[in-house]
Amino acid sequence: MKILVTGGAGFIGSHVVDKYIAAGHEVHVLDNLSTGKKSNLNHAAKLHVADIGSEEARELITAEKFDVINHHAAQISVTASVADPQKDARINIEGLINIITAAIKSQSVKKIIFISSGGAVYGEKQNFPIPETELPEPMSPYAVSKLAGEHYLKCLLNGTGINYTILRYSNVFGPRQDPHGEAGVVAIFSKLMISGKPVNIYGDGSAIRDYVYVKDVAEVNLMALDKVNNQTINVSTAVGTSVNRLFAMMAEILGFDKKPNHLAKRSGELEKSVIDNQKCQELLSFKPVYSFMEGLRETIHYFKMESNQ
Repeated sequence: MKILVTGGAGFIGSHVVDKYIAAGHEVHVLDNLSTGKKSNLNHAAKLHVADIGSEEARELITAEKFDVINHHAAQISVTASVADPQKDARINIEGLINIITAAIKSQSVKKIIFISSGGAVYGEKQNFPIPETELPEPMSPYAVSKLAGEHYLKCLLNGTGINYTILRYSNVFGPRQDPHGEAGVVAIFSKLMISGKPVNIYGDGSAIRDYVYVKDVAEVNLMALDKVNNQTINVSTAVGTSVNRLFAMMAEILGFDKKPNHLAKRSGELEKSVIDNQKCQELLSFKPVYSFMEGLRETIHYFKMESNQ
């Protein structure tokens, strides 16, 4: 297949690119490099530097005749979406619409894989893990824009003959994650602990997340190329881990002996998010391969190697 991965120079997108190339596909990457890095890119991928909301992106899609578009490009920060909801909507909604309408015009695209956020769109719930049938109740502009993207995808593709798969990720972690933002707590903790600096925890550390390793996520993206058409699928481990527990596990791996600093909770953050993965198991026969500890060890090793360069 000829595949376009938007955001393919980013953390998760670059792992998906690697997986697609390893499977023998021709892969192009559309990335404006605002957060993505050329160093993340597989040498076999062809990079097109442009914004997803641009005319250049539309022209690329109509000219190159892709079979599949995998849409990872996004504004991913909850905090940034609260501070600037218009920018969040411009990237996550208007940018997506630009990609979808170009795909329809191309008359070649057979499928769009859209990356949503299971860690955000469901909102605060009482019963866990959360299945795909649960009513979404987004609590941040980021979550709203992701849920809106799901609806725009279904609406605009209706009657076009283009299939879709919506993947709702839980909290993805792993090598290449950006430790300078606020979305990747594992990457942030890794960098600070390796350098012996104090670690900040927002709130009392009881907040629970469902952490899934990036290589497992990439495998689901490969499976979704020709399966689970017109479905919404959670991608998760369905296991919750508190921030305090995460800190303790990482401190144990690294021999880190400093206590964390507890700061005020950030606006828009959920207390608990654990999402169900039964549908993923049933329709794709997929279970996460990596345990949480294995993923943490690989991630920490990556950041150790990076710090020694």
